[in-house]
Amino acid sequence: MSDREKNRFTARARRYARVGANVGGVAARIAASRALGRRQDRAGNALALAAALGGLKGPIMKVAQLLATIPDALPPEYANELIKLQSQAPPMGWSFVRRRMQAELGPGWEKNFKSFEHQPAAAASLGQVHRAQASDGSALACKLQYPDMQSAVEADLQQLQLLFAIRKRFDPAIDTSEIGVEIGARLREELDYVREAKHIALYSAMLAGEALIRVPKVWPALSTGRLLTMDWLEGRKLLAHKEDSLSIRNRLATAMFTAWWFPFSRFGVIHGDPHLGNYSVFDDARGKAAGINLLDYGCIRIFPPSFVAGVVDLYRGLLHGDDARVTHAYEVWGFKRLSKELIDALNIWARFIYGPLLDDRVRSIADGVKPSDYGRRQAFQVHQALKRLGPVTVPREFVFMDRAAVGLGAVFLHLDAELNFHRLFNAAIENFSVDEVAARQRKALDAAGL
Repeated sequence: MSDREKNRFTARARRYARVGANVGGVAARIAASRALGRRQDRAGNALALAAALGGLKGPIMKVAQLLATIPDALPPEYANELIKLQSQAPPMGWSFVRRRMQAELGPGWEKNFKSFEHQPAAAASLGQVHRAQASDGSALACKLQYPDMQSAVEADLQQLQLLFAIRKRFDPAIDTSEIGVEIGARLREELDYVREAKHIALYSAMLAGEALIRVPKVWPALSTGRLLTMDWLEGRKLLAHKEDSLSIRNRLATAMFTAWWFPFSRFGVIHGDPHLGNYSVFDDARGKAAGINLLDYGCIRIFPPSFVAGVVDLYRGLLHGDDARVTHAYEVWGFKRLSKELIDALNIWARFIYGPLLDDRVRSIADGVKPSDYGRRQAFQVHQALKRLGPVTVPREFVFMDRAAVGLGAVFLHLDAELNFHRLFNAAIENFSVDEVAARQRKALDAAGL
């Protein structure tokens, strides 16, 4: 075993020990309570789990937050605590950053930049972003991955099964095996900044001509597999616009809708992480909010065109009361052992997600429901039904599709936007053809080098 392999093995072993001890301690507490016949303190256990994960930082935090956004992947007490976790990791100090930059760009790396800020502009679970200037004065964003992230990700994905084991101890209504496979695949992709650069090229092509959405340009000569240098897109946080006029809030909501649904309906591609930190708002010449900057392209899901057809079929089946079309959509998505009872249960959640798209009128996304209650009643109803009918295996393609829909709903809630979502969606799927999606997708992926 080489020294590099030994170091990677040692880093992974340490990570196993830390994650296993923290998460395993909570799992052991639950197991002991069950063995002794004690009543489960789910709220207390959830707090303990959040505290255990919150002290670890890194990929396991990203996984925990992701799980909290997938309905019924974890009990509600756990989801409520995990969603509060902040994905801010302690930033690397300047001496560490210099060594990392030299490892990526070689000795004398500073000569590639007119300036490079020592303090990060943002620090997240897998890396941090530094502002810089190119030799020609162009504003740059340099996304630098933390060291040993591959080891950390693999260790944390192994321990992810403990989180699912906790969920299974309560009830086996939902089989989370495919959720784990999907999370693992996407998280490993996020470590590959060469792939992320290709994702940026893909989005630049798909959203060309969309004035409400800006995509950065990649600087290939200043990028590697663990360093991604892009244009710096100036903008403010979306929440800074909560008190803006309704017309501005609606414009931003329309931009978000277009940025997610247009690439999906036309190319079978979706951004799987509509997190508030992954976009910002840019202004027009008058200083008014004009549209959104898409900032992060690590978690991009490329779907088979048949899956996109399933989304459209389910929508049209629900819209026209076509039960056969609804059943076919679930089959295309990969749900197994479909019965009338199971389809009825799945339709509860489908009608919640599709509800604003089915309703041909100007409305808010929640339509009078409190943000804190958004989706809770439907998730509870589905879970109660699946307790009787389960276990149900959630198909892996469904995971990030559902997450994107829920995440976008949260954005529309924050903005308190009022739009005709029905007409926006129908414009996105106008003249839909699975063959045309397949052709456009192949052409776009080839052009991006994917």
